[in-house]
Parts: sequence; C-alpha cells; structure tokens
Amino acid sequence: MTNDIVIYKALRLPAPDIEALLQGRSIVAISNTFINREKFALCSANTLMNPLPIERYYHINFLDIAQRTFAQLGTEKLTIKAWAKCEWCHDINPESIATLSRLTIWTKETLEETLALRKNIFLIYLRVYYLSEQIEISPKGNNKFIPLSTHLSVSDSRPILTDNIFATRKRQLEKLEPPTYPKLEEFLGVLSTLNLNNPAAKKLEEDIQVFLGWNTQQVNQQVNLNLAWINDIAALGNRSKEEEGKSNHQAGTDFENISRKALEFIGFKVDESYKGGAGGLDLYCSYPYPVVIECKSGKSIPNRSVEELLKLGGTHLGADKVLDSPKLIIGPNSANATQHTLKAAKEWKVSIIEAMSLQELAELKAQYPGSIDLIELRKYLEAGVVDHKIQEYTNEVKRNIEIRSHLVRLVKDYLQNSNMDSTGVDALHGAYFGSNPPQRLQIKEMHEILIELSSPLTGYLGRIKGKDWKNDKFYFLRDLSM
Repeated sequence: MTNDIVIYKALRLPAPDIEALLQGRSIVAISNTFINREKFALCSANTLMNPLPIERYYHINFLDIAQRTFAQLGTEKLTIKAWAKCEWCHDINPESIATLSRLTIWTKETLEETLALRKNIFLIYLRVYYLSEQIEISPKGNNKFIPLSTHLSVSDSRPILTDNIFATRKRQLEKLEPPTYPKLEEFLGVLSTLNLNNPAAKKLEEDIQVFLGWNTQQVNQQVNLNLAWINDIAALGNRSKEEEGKSNHQAGTDFENISRKALEFIGFKVDESYKGGAGGLDLYCSYPYPVVIECKSGKSIPNRSVEELLKLGGTHLGADKVLDSPKLIIGPNSANATQHTLKAAKEWKVSIIEAMSLQELAELKAQYPGSIDLIELRKYLEAGVVDHKIQEYTNEVKRNIEIRSHLVRLVKDYLQNSNMDSTGVDALHGAYFGSNPPQRLQIKEMHEILIELSSPLTGYLGRIKGKDWKNDKFYFLRDLSM
C-alpha cells in the first residue's frame, strides 16, 4: 500500500453511479471521452447523462439517493468520500449493449439512448478507494473534470473491493461473461426499495452484499457499533462497571438483562415469562433445549446459589422439569466458588460459568455469525465450574474456522500464482501440504470443506460441478479473515 498518491482534480458522475461504486455494486462508469490511467476524486454531477427519467435509468432503486443528492447540489459545497484510478477504458460496442446492461447498473434502454445521443461512449473501469477523511468542495461550472482548490494526498489502503474480486469483475465485463447470480442481484434491487424503513430487509440486503463480494467495510463498521454492548457483559457481571449510587438490585437487574440479550444473541430463545425480581426465576431458555439460569453479579457467587436456583426453578417450572434440564449459574469469579457451592453443583448437575465466558461466546458469534452450534455446546455444560470447557469449545470452533480460512486463502493464492480461473481438489490437496496448514486433511475431507465454503449460504468460494467429486472445480470469491 502506498501513501504518496496526489490528486489534483475530481471526476463528476451522477450521484447514483457514485453510490453504486461506493457500495461495490459497480466498477465502471460511462464517459463521452477516452480516459487513460488517471487518478481523481469522485464528485456528484448535477445532471444525468441523458434525459431519461431516473426510474428508467437504472436496474436498481437509486431514486431516493438521487433525489437527496440532487437536492444538496443547490448548496455551495459537496462532500467527497472516495477517489479512484482508471484501470482501463474502451468504447462500447452497440452489439454488446444487451449483455453489458445485465452486468452493470444501467438499463438496456439507457445505454441505447445514450449511444444514439452521443454516437460514441466509453466504459471506464474504476478502482475505488475511501478517503481517510471526507472533504468538501465548492464546484464551479459544469465540466466533467473540476480542479481541486488544494491537492489531495491519498492512500490506497482502503479499497472498496479486494484485488481478486476487482480483477474477477473486470474480466467478467471485458469478456462479457454472464452475471454469476442475476436473480440474487435482481432481488437485491427489490430490497433496496424497502431497506430505509424495514430493518429486516436492510439486514438481508447487507448479507447479500457480503455474499456477492461487494463492499463490506461500512457494513462491518455498523455491525461493530451495534454490538458494542457485548464488551459490557463481564464488567456488569463483576460490577466493575457500576454507576455511582446504583443499588444492588439495579446492578443485578442490569446483569440479568445483558445476560438475556447475550443468550438470545447466541441463539437461545429466552422465555419472556421469567424476568427475575423478588422470588422470580432469572432466566429460562426454551429453545433449542430448556436451560434454567440464575444470574449473580458482584464480587463472588453467593454460597447458596445452587439451592436458590433449584428452589426458584421448581416453584416456577416444576421439580421434574428443572431436574431434567441443564442448569446454569452465570456470575463473577467462578474459580473462587466455595466448597459448599461446588459440592451442590456436582450433586444437582448445575454448571457454573463466569460472565466473561458468556461474553466470549457472544464475541465469537459477533465475529463469525454461524459459528456457534448450541446443540454441540450442550455437551460442554457439565456439572461444576465449566469455564475451561467453554474455552475448549470456543478454541475448537476457532480451529475449524482457521482451517477454512486457510483453505480460502490457499485457493486465492494458488489461482493468482498459476494465473488460472479455477482448479480441482487434487491440485489444492497437493498445495495444501506445502502451505504450513493448521491441520492435516485427507483429500475427501478437504473436498467436503470446499463444498461447504462454496455453498450459497457461505459464498467464500465458487464451485463448478464436475461429473464426480474429483472433477469439481473451485474458484475464489471473498476472504474469510481470522
């Protein structure tokens, strides 16, 4: 990565085109002049390229974006978020318009009418990077390029797309290869009409963007912001995070509430009928299996916590149900639990964990959303203090992810070094043993993991199905970072 790139001008593009570039939906723009290997900031223009209504201009819904951005163009200043370098430029062949439309954000009608209006138009391939800080400019005139009042020193350390994904998309456009997931992209266009008012649609849209290999940086930043509460689980459990003057009852309620949130986050269904309080059962999970839970905040786990859990559980759920279900105490400093507590936990098959263990499970879920298998986790909920067992489980999950991350990187590097588009399991198995792997794998076992990584639900690799498993071909789609 370099930090000594200097930008002196900005390229004007329609606001929706810039939005598509920033989202990773697009890597190209249309120009009426040839542009060769230049670098520039990206600035919104106050006109489209032709007089078509915007709803007929794009495959996807950019109407709201355009309206909001064009409204801002009446002001003196515009915000610039990114810069780009032109990697390639060529004229558009009229015979390729139908295929080109399916590979870009523009409708066939748009391209045809633009070409008829201008006689000659060019497709410019743009490698786009975020600026470290947004800037504002006051554009004058209506030229395609506008000079910046002061030059920009920029870095290529924040690309919208990875090198490999950009190269794949560029090749696809140059060779006019059919889109890989046309129905999914079409569906994404429908979702974009809903996401401003529907959180579920917004989340699904973000997941599809990740699967398609589009920009994930902004998504990840938002995810990190939304999950900041996870960092407070252990602190609330041992009351190292306690507002001055807070009562013991309120501190306990805070820990119970964040424990409920964490358990729901990792996949349990927590019954709303049980919310602690005087004489109340703190938490009861009904899915995927019943778990009776007592939450204790403070400096240590009270001496008779096991008996309290059994009594409250029996009162509210019935003795038989409590005895047959996993039972869990979440509290502070489990390693210093008294002998009485440990003996009772062993006798009544109650598991004890520190709040930090719950936090680590939530952190693992946040980093790798599909990583926690609650059915598998149940095997680790033995009687007594089981923080070491929870650590054993999370370490095993991370080892499995490390193997998969290594395989994704292996496919990526192997294809780049061999200048190939895809490769088979035999070649990858041979390369695997020379790549300092985290664990030995038999060829069949490796193939099963490659199938998993190329599933539409994961989307790290792509798969070209062969006549049998040994003839399957795999290619890289996106990184799986540890």
